[in-house]
Amino acid sequence: MKKIIFIMAMLAVLPASAKVKKTVAQQPAPAPTTDNVLSEQEQREGWKLLWDGKTTNGWRGAKLQTFPQKGWRIEDGVLKVEAANGAESGNGGDIVTDKTYHNFILKVDFKITEGANSGIKYFVDPDMNQGEGSAIGCEFQILDDLRHPDAKLGVKGNRKLASLYDLIPAPEQKPFDITAWNTAMVIVKGSHVEHWLNGVKMLEYERNNQEWNALVAYSKYKNWPDFGNRDGRILLQDHGNEVWFKNVKIKEL
Repeated sequence: MKKIIFIMAMLAVLPASAKVKKTVAQQPAPAPTTDNVLSEQEQREGWKLLWDGKTTNGWRGAKLQTFPQKGWRIEDGVLKVEAANGAESGNGGDIVTDKTYHNFILKVDFKITEGANSGIKYFVDPDMNQGEGSAIGCEFQILDDLRHPDAKLGVKGNRKLASLYDLIPAPEQKPFDITAWNTAMVIVKGSHVEHWLNGVKMLEYERNNQEWNALVAYSKYKNWPDFGNRDGRILLQDHGNEVWFKNVKIKEL
């Protein structure tokens, strides 16, 4: 009995916090946003954002002096082409960079909806085509190969995903997930150009030579003088289907 009274007395003098231990659930810290932000290593390596994830700075319509008033929207750090009727530059139209580029590595994260068609172009001269359709330049094709009819056109698959559009086909088997974000990369070193998809080289070619000019002569670009042999702007294409872009960045070489 004395032992019980002693224990009760000791408990009475303990601080309230010592009597009962409460477990407080810790809320996880929000994950840091890495989209449209350069890492310290990328900054050291000379990378620059072509799109800041928030504004239209650095871009304009390919056939306009300002950014299109319709057809494009910025939402949660994603630059979206709005769905229209599937026509080439039939809604807001293509957008191009303010600057032209010579030697560079270009990276663009993209995600497409089912049946979508779009593209990333380079060596673009906006003044070359002021009529209907897309601005003229070499194109890293973005396409749903399984559902879009353009995949069945062209020659030997040269209008399919990651191909040099209407010129050089990418391999039939390629690392691509239509449900996820994918990364296109274009490397230009002088006359040498490469297309990469999700870290895998899809194709490479040399321009400014007889073989290149002969290839162009048998393509839809045959009537555009000196196609692909000059420097130009970077372009994101409006082809009337919903397509998303982010992490648009470039490293000049």
